Amino acid sequence: MLASILHTCDPFAIQFTDSFGIRWYGLSYAVGMLLGWSVLRWLSRTGRTPLSAAQIDNFTTALIVGLLAGGRIGHVLFYEPKLFVAFSSSFPFWGLLEIYRGGMSSHGAMIGIAIACIWFGRSNRLPILHLGDLICFVAPIGLGLGRLANWVNGELPGKPLPSALQAEAPWWSVKYPSDLLTETFWNARSDAQIEALRNAAKSVVHASSDIPQTLHDACYAGNQTVINAVTPLLTAYYPSNFFQAITDGLILPAILVLIWLKPRSSGTIFGAFFVVYGILRVTTEQFRTPDPDIFTVGPVTLPMMLSGAMILVGATVMAVASRSSGPKVGGLLRPRAS
Repeated sequence: MLASILHTCDPFAIQFTDSFGIRWYGLSYAVGMLLGWSVLRWLSRTGRTPLSAAQIDNFTTALIVGLLAGGRIGHVLFYEPKLFVAFSSSFPFWGLLEIYRGGMSSHGAMIGIAIACIWFGRSNRLPILHLGDLICFVAPIGLGLGRLANWVNGELPGKPLPSALQAEAPWWSVKYPSDLLTETFWNARSDAQIEALRNAAKSVVHASSDIPQTLHDACYAGNQTVINAVTPLLTAYYPSNFFQAITDGLILPAILVLIWLKPRSSGTIFGAFFVVYGILRVTTEQFRTPDPDIFTVGPVTLPMMLSGAMILVGATVMAVASRSSGPKVGGLLRPRAS
C-alpha cells in the first residue's frame, strides 16, 4: 500500500540567501498573470471582446495592481490584522508588505480586482459587466496555481482524517513534519516512541539539542532514517490544497467554458463565476483546517461567509444579465473574426 504524501517541499525555486530568493508562490502568481493575459489577448484578437490589444494590456496592468493589493490587504484584514502595526528594521520594514512570505486572500484579491475593474471601466468608458466577464473567465488559472503554491508553502492544511483512518492512512492523505514542533505531538507519544525519535535524531549530522527542530529539518533535508521513523507517527490530513486546485483550476473553468460556448449577455460569466466558485469554495472548506483565531459562527468560518456572499452577488448579476437587452458578446465556438 502506498504511504501518505509527506510534505517536504522547498518554497524556493531559486534561493540566493537563507531568506531571499525566487519562490514558487511568487512564480505561481507570475505564471497565472501571464497565461491570463495571453487568453485575454486571444479573445481580443479573435473578436470575442470589443477591447483592443492595447486596452487589454492596460486592463491587465490595472488587474495586477488590484489583485496584489487586494489579496494582501484582504489577507491581513481578514486573518492577520496584527501585521498592520508590525514594523521592523529589515526590508520591507512593514508586515503588510511581506508578500514574499505568502499570505494572500482570494476573497480580498477579488475585491481588489473588482475595484480595478470599476475604475478602468469608468476611465475608459467600457462596459463594466463585460470587463467582469473577462476577469472571471481567466481568474481560475491563477486560483488553481495559487492553491498548488499554498501546498508548496505548507499553508492552509486540511482537517485531520477520522481516527479510524489514521492507523493505515490512505495514499492520498498528507502528513506535515511541522507537527513535530507542537506540544500536542509529543504529549501523544509513548516513552518508547520518544526514545525511537531521539535515536533517529542522533543520525543527523550536526544534530542540535532541539530534537523536534532537528527532526523537522532532517525531514526537509531528505534524511530517510528520520523520515522512516517520523512518518508513521504524524497525523494524516485531507489534501485540501489539491481539492481546491482541482475545483478552482479545473472544474470551475470547465463550467465557464461550457457556459460561454455561445455569445452571452454581459455579466453572465461574471455571475456564473461567483455562483460556481462560491459553491465549490464552501464545499472544499469542509475539508480545510480553519485559520487560528478566525471569526466563526458555529461551524461556519469567515471564508464560508464570504463565499455565501459571493453566491448571492453572482445570482443577482446573472438575473440582471438574463433580462438585459444589450448585445451578446463572446462565443468560444464562433469562427474567428476576419
